[in-house]
Amino acid sequence: MKSETEQSALVLFSGGQDSATALAWALDRFEQVETVGFDYGQSHDVELQARQRIRTGLSDLNPAWANRLGMDHLIDLRGFGALADSALTAEMEIAWHEDGLPTTFVPARNLVFLTVASALAYRRGMRRMVGGMCETDYSGYPDCRRATIDAAEKMLALGLERKMPIETPLMKLTKAETWALASEIGGQKLVALIVEDSHTCYRGDRSTRHDWGYGCGECPACELRAKGWRDWLAGK
Repeated sequence: MKSETEQSALVLFSGGQDSATALAWALDRFEQVETVGFDYGQSHDVELQARQRIRTGLSDLNPAWANRLGMDHLIDLRGFGALADSALTAEMEIAWHEDGLPTTFVPARNLVFLTVASALAYRRGMRRMVGGMCETDYSGYPDCRRATIDAAEKMLALGLERKMPIETPLMKLTKAETWALASEIGGQKLVALIVEDSHTCYRGDRSTRHDWGYGCGECPACELRAKGWRDWLAGK
């Protein structure tokens, strides 16, 4: 087990806009930061590639961040992904079910991620976890809500016999406010890094460059990101 410090955090890091912003937020606050990502059988590996670009870019932006950024961990959860069949893991149209949830919803994904990440955090001596979950501008996933995260936090504290706070700095922010937070933390250089190297598009499209980044421009994730970008620029 790694020696513990209260000023440490394990960041759930997918390589998307939200988790990249959450990682920068953590690097700005904690002395030791590690990242964990999950290969759950995504239909494309674009976001897994984006993870390394963002980590390298953040280290290059700020020497203090470079000193604080520790190991990256990639966990194989493809067995879970096969069970939780969705438009992110199989050939399936992106649409909305009658229950109001999109076909991109991976059932219990964040609950599984948090449980696995908590075991890693425990063994690595990390005192908290950080995630980019948001319940304001999002695709309607019930496991992104703070009420779900609070319940998971209580469950993990009981199961680990110690507190494992789950920080969600973007939870109440709109996508425009998330862009603004990135600018506040790291200025235009951080915004430019997120635009160029993070990946959000559900279709894994890196062929088209928009002013807000790469993506198909049509899936719900692209639409949210683009709208947030426009709203942020309009409010500056």
